[in-house]
Amino acid sequence: MDTFKSDLAKRIAVLGAPIDIGASQRGTLMGPAALRTAGLLTVLDGLGLEVKDYGDLSINGLAELADAPPDNAKHYREIQCWTRALSRRAYELAQSGSIPIFLGGDHSLSMGSVNGIARHWHETGRELFVLWLDAHADYNTPATTLTGNMHGMSAAFLCGEPGLDSLVGDEPRASISPDQLELFGTRSIDRLENELLQTRRVNVADMREIDEFGVSVSIRRVIDKVKSRNGVLHVSFDVDFLDPHLAPGVGTTVPGGATYREAHLVMEMLHDSGLVRSVDIVELNPFLDERGRTARTGVELIGSLFGQQITDRPTPSNAIGPGD
Repeated sequence: MDTFKSDLAKRIAVLGAPIDIGASQRGTLMGPAALRTAGLLTVLDGLGLEVKDYGDLSINGLAELADAPPDNAKHYREIQCWTRALSRRAYELAQSGSIPIFLGGDHSLSMGSVNGIARHWHETGRELFVLWLDAHADYNTPATTLTGNMHGMSAAFLCGEPGLDSLVGDEPRASISPDQLELFGTRSIDRLENELLQTRRVNVADMREIDEFGVSVSIRRVIDKVKSRNGVLHVSFDVDFLDPHLAPGVGTTVPGGATYREAHLVMEMLHDSGLVRSVDIVELNPFLDERGRTARTGVELIGSLFGQQITDRPTPSNAIGPGD
């Protein structure tokens, strides 16, 4: 299996998606600028990666489609334009051989970014698994949602749930199976959403599991599953995965999130696995942040995901193999 440490995988493509209409609280459109200001590109460049920043995506001039908007899906038309544009651009970036990093923006952007990435991996014959680092499951549909906010429907859309069938328009829809979605750090799920998750048998590592067994055991299960099926991994990192004391700059804080070291360990083990081929960073709202603390923490975690280490020595997960 190819690994992240190959020369090809050292190419990083950064694309901003300043979208905030999928959430109830505005402000995440400033997220891409905040992440850049907090030093994201400098950190990646310092790791010896070849980084190309493609700026922020725009949907100006993209014609609206004639499909009927579904009920209970706020700002459907605008999000449809974003989804189509992101899906097309994500596919192109994945085809180039780079590892795309999408800077959000609210979590509705993943409906486009992951769809385009999945299309690429479908064509290569590899399974794409999606690790959803998030306080919320985001597995609502227009039929189950309590709010109509589309950032809470992203994961469901990616798994092919009905209700947003025309969202990508003329772009190919490349759904993943519910078995390829891994919810991690979850601690807020709506009742009907939970029923749907159980029906689909989506894997959920909630904070109870992480508290009981430890973050390393839970993330190792995900890594081993992806490796056993020769898959690749997309990491969709919502900053509300972190505890609000660590990351106050989000509009949907939920107490009891991942600690600083738990989050870094997840990222470090993901890097060691060599499986990560694309990333979203979403829901950073600088308007709600405290002197850039959430943005800086997010940048530090992405640094760990791409190989930043405390010391230059083999990590325990690399040094100790099966049977050692």
